[in-house]
Amino acid sequence: MRKRPILAEALRLFFPLAAAHGALLPFLWVVAGGYALPFAAGIPPAQWHAHEMIFGTYGMALAGFLGSAVPEWTDTRPARGRTLVCLAALWLPARLVGATGADALSPLAGLFDLAFLLVLSLLLGRAMLARRTTKHLAFLFWLLAFAAVEAGVRYCWFAGETALSARLLETALCIFIVLFSLSASRINVVVINLALDPTGETTPYRPHPGRRHAAAAMTVLYMAAALFLPESGVSAWLALAAGAAFLDRLAEWFIGRAAFKTEVALLALGNAFAGAGFLALGATRLGLDLPPVAGLHMLSVGALGCAVMAVFIIAGLRHTGRDLAHLPWQAHGAALLMAAAAAVRVLPEFGFASGLAPAHHAVSAVLWGASFAVWLHGFLPMLAAPGIGQDTGCEG
Repeated sequence: MRKRPILAEALRLFFPLAAAHGALLPFLWVVAGGYALPFAAGIPPAQWHAHEMIFGTYGMALAGFLGSAVPEWTDTRPARGRTLVCLAALWLPARLVGATGADALSPLAGLFDLAFLLVLSLLLGRAMLARRTTKHLAFLFWLLAFAAVEAGVRYCWFAGETALSARLLETALCIFIVLFSLSASRINVVVINLALDPTGETTPYRPHPGRRHAAAAMTVLYMAAALFLPESGVSAWLALAAGAAFLDRLAEWFIGRAAFKTEVALLALGNAFAGAGFLALGATRLGLDLPPVAGLHMLSVGALGCAVMAVFIIAGLRHTGRDLAHLPWQAHGAALLMAAAAAVRVLPEFGFASGLAPAHHAVSAVLWGASFAVWLHGFLPMLAAPGIGQDTGCEG
């Protein structure tokens, strides 16, 4: 089992699993049966959908990234073989429950999800302990916070507290945005420098160090206010601050034609959607006439969708011994479909392309799933074949 390339490190197995889940769910929920969940009762279907996007597709993508990146950063042996298979086996049962919205099985599914996240945390913590480093401890802290919120969501569903579970799902989304921000502060620099100089001999792009963690910090403050002070206007102003911090990142991305390379543009879109999403959340809380979920969709479908796809493309190529100078057509296609899914989902909510409504929900979901399917078509053969181990495009 250890000799199989797809079991050589976390992202080789977990990225395809996340992509398969993301490609399949829209078919089950939209194409096959509308938005109906056959066994859902007390839990709102919208919350099931949000949970499976965040903890299912994006959760497994996060496991693939951290499961490969942390051992690389700490220069320790990555989990592989049976360990990865066991982790995938912990993740899968909750996905089967979530696909049907089986309310009665939600507590059991939650136990599997918690076990998956805690075992992953244990593996990451062990790598850091082996090198006696706290440099990457923030990732472990937020992964444990992600697990705690999962426990909270499942408890609220069991207790019928769906208003609180909705706030907790927004908290989980914000935690993922924080993790994206922390990861992007590493990935952006390396990827943009490679776009400017594919040889890697120079590093012309050096962003201001003071801006690296401002977006994450503002997101944390907004998240705390929205969770514990939901009726306060403080969360509105903190949302605006978080949006400004993400958009501020783009102020240093004037790098000429290299900005239009797919992998660079996709990272830029992730930051842009995050900034616009938080601005929309703040404006809504201040009384602007917008659907309450407009900002959340910009964060979930736009920011995280683009960010996850960017990591899939960048790490998928570099970990199979390929460079970013020659992206396969599937990379361009997946990026375009993800950007289109985000645009279709949010434009009608802001009063544009109103002719798409109300079908824009289904169209966006299909485009989102198609993005993962196209990536899977192009990258699964690479990840399943022997290749030269490369870094994740992240500095240590």
